[in-house]
Amino acid sequence: MGEKYEEKSEEIKEEVLAEAQEEPAEEKPEEKKGGFLYDVYALLHDLVYILAAITLIFVFFVRLVGVNGGSMLPTLQDKDYLALQSNVIMGDLEYGDIIVARKLDFRDGEPIVKRVIATEGQTVRIDYDTKGEIRVWVDGVLLNEPYIKELMQARYDVPMEVTVEKDCIFVMGDNRNNSADSRYAEIGQIKLNQVLGKVLLIVLPGKDPETGSRDFGRIGTVS
Repeated sequence: MGEKYEEKSEEIKEEVLAEAQEEPAEEKPEEKKGGFLYDVYALLHDLVYILAAITLIFVFFVRLVGVNGGSMLPTLQDKDYLALQSNVIMGDLEYGDIIVARKLDFRDGEPIVKRVIATEGQTVRIDYDTKGEIRVWVDGVLLNEPYIKELMQARYDVPMEVTVEKDCIFVMGDNRNNSADSRYAEIGQIKLNQVLGKVLLIVLPGKDPETGSRDFGRIGTVS
């Protein structure tokens, strides 16, 4: 009887040792808690953060504005969509920068796109040169303006001379004969706090009025 008991005990020990040497069974992954409503909540939570980030970018860093009209031809054309460096981070403006501004007392605050010709303290003179052509001087230096569509015609007061006031800029359109700008009494000099931003690039070109197609080769930086 004792021998049988001992044999049975040995068998039990061997079984226990064999089980201990076996690899532990893989644990089943925990099922995701919360179900459908939890998934919806998580998605909405992420969307709120994404929208907040996008809003911050487009308020403080980049803005999108459409061009209305042909006052900046040939550089920009009607219905171009532009990306602006926001006035919060654009820094000091210089001659040649293209800006978008808004004057509430001009066309109900419709944004206008123009080129900076002179900044605070500089003197702008528009007069006839020795060839009888109307040209622009800044601080006595004749501007070289390859960006304009054509030379000016005598539609505004010529000659005219003005010194740019503090915290202001003097702007003109590249399409000089079809542009309401700082030569126009209703606009005059633009205050810096009226500038929405500086144009960085064309993100979507407008349709050509003759062909009705878009020249996607125009996408890119503007100068």
